[in-house]
Order: sequence, then structure tokens, then C-alpha cells
Amino acid sequence: MEPFEPDPKLLDALSRLTSKSWSGGVWRHTFADNPADKANGRGARWNPPGTYALYTSLDRETAIAEADHQMAVQPLRPRARRTVHRLEVQVTSVVDLTDPTTLMTLGIDGEALGGDDQRICRAVGGAAAFLGHQAIIVPSARHPGYNLVIFAANDGAMDEVRIVGSEEEPAARASTAEGARPLL
Repeated sequence: MEPFEPDPKLLDALSRLTSKSWSGGVWRHTFADNPADKANGRGARWNPPGTYALYTSLDRETAIAEADHQMAVQPLRPRARRTVHRLEVQVTSVVDLTDPTTLMTLGIDGEALGGDDQRICRAVGGAAAFLGHQAIIVPSARHPGYNLVIFAANDGAMDEVRIVGSEEEPAARASTAEGARPLL
């Protein structure tokens, strides 16, 4: 795997944004016996491979919609036990990317947010992690809610992540397209 090389223009644009502290409850979905606090280092929408990220949602329904979408795009539907976890987190350097104008400034339109090509979102998330931010708040493309993506390897990012509850979730619900956010 080649190391992530951030785009200098994205670094400049993200450097102009204000970071803030954030604390509160979030939700996370896992399959089988995967730990609730296990970060993804393979890469996903907001993290390039090698940049470890813990994907959480600010509300339970968004976490479920994100997981249902992941299940729907698999060639074979996962049958493993599903668990929804409630976590309490506190992070001190969060960049809020929920404003559509901010997203457009960073090159993220509706297609980039919800489409299959994740390159620009990965580049933005990777650049935020490179700058040392502990997390970003981003809109969900699967539900009218928001996700908190925690960059697990950044200094202090996982220090205040506590699992406060877990419950099994039934098999996938109806299509997430019904409740999907209108994309920018």
C-alpha cells in the first residue's frame, strides 16, 4: 500500500476551516464479534487505506441506514449477527463538514458524497487526518443524519471513546433509498 499523499490545495482549504471540540453520544454498527471500537484501516468513504478511522453516526437510525446500505451492495448478503453500539466520545479537534457550501469548496458534490467513486471524500478525510484533526462531521448519504468519523491514530482521538451499551439488530430493513438525504 502506498502512503497517502495529501493534495496541497485540500490542505490549504481545510487549514482555513475552524476546528472545535465535540462530545456526546454516537452510534456504531458492527457485524459478528467485531469490537465497537475497532477502526477501519482498509479505507472507506472518508479515509484512504492506511488512515485508521472509526465510523460513527450521531443518531441510531443513521448508523442502521449506513449498515443496511453496506449490506445491500455486497454480492452475498452478510448473515452474521448485527450489533448496534452506543458510545460516548469526546474529541478536541473536529472539522464540521456538514455545510453544503463548505463541501462544494472542497470539491464534494452530491455524486461524490453518495456515489461509488470515493476518491474525493477519501482525499478530504485523509487531508483532515494528515493535519492532525481527530475527527470530521459529515453528512450521511444514506439517511438525513450525520456521521462522526474519528481518525483513530491521531493523538488523543481514541482516549475518550467509551462503549456504554450494545444491542442486537434484526436483519436488514427495507431499502435505505426511501430515507436517503437529497444529495447536494
